[in-house]
Amino acid sequence: MTSDRVVVITGASRGIGAALAELLAARGAVVVLVARSEDALRAVAARCGRRALPIVADVRDRDAVRRVVAESLAQYGHIDVWVNNVGQGITRDPSQLTDEDVDDMMRTNVKSALYGMQEVLPHFKERGAGHVINVSSMLGRIPFATFRSAYSGAKHFLNALTANFRAEIQQTHPGIQISLVSPGIVRTEFGIRARHGGPDSRSLPNSQGAEDVAAVIADVIHTRRPDAYTQPGSRERVTSFYASLGEDPPATADGGDT
Repeated sequence: MTSDRVVVITGASRGIGAALAELLAARGAVVVLVARSEDALRAVAARCGRRALPIVADVRDRDAVRRVVAESLAQYGHIDVWVNNVGQGITRDPSQLTDEDVDDMMRTNVKSALYGMQEVLPHFKERGAGHVINVSSMLGRIPFATFRSAYSGAKHFLNALTANFRAEIQQTHPGIQISLVSPGIVRTEFGIRARHGGPDSRSLPNSQGAEDVAAVIADVIHTRRPDAYTQPGSRERVTSFYASLGEDPPATADGGDT
């Protein structure tokens, strides 16, 4: 059940974040919606109704994340779940990557999540409970698209960071869970909003809707399982990829449910 839980969702103005916000609000959760685009964010909040709090913030900045934590606690007194959903792709082959390309991918896809985990952690430790969900990607499981190389690398980093963060925190605070969710291609504006542009994700085959991904994330909130894919057969795809190289999947790529 998600009823009465306070759930912070970053990247909530569109795509997966917006779909998750509307789903959880419909189930009775309080949702704190975080994004840079004020107009789009307030439109999502309006669809969520009175149980939504929009906060305009750039979570690539640690001080902004700290402010989101403070405002959420001031409004509701506690946070139950924090969903790190901010992400951006890139369209550039690895041989052509610049320092700025790599720095931007790390800042958006890794540091935003790291700041969220670190800044909400004192509150979770004080309560002895809490749940962080990091939204990754199948490109964080297997590097199958060369033109997304820096994004894929950033998501691999995020996967390892998630696993290590979980292992560290659960040694002393087993009531705090850190989960990873790995979607495949999602029918959102992700592709056209990628750094340097790119193909429209909504036109690609074997895609799924943002609502489908949101349903999996909502289930992870309920079950608190540590690792989940959003499409059937994903785990087998990961295993097959590494088998074709004569290798076992990395520990951070082999988990998850189909």
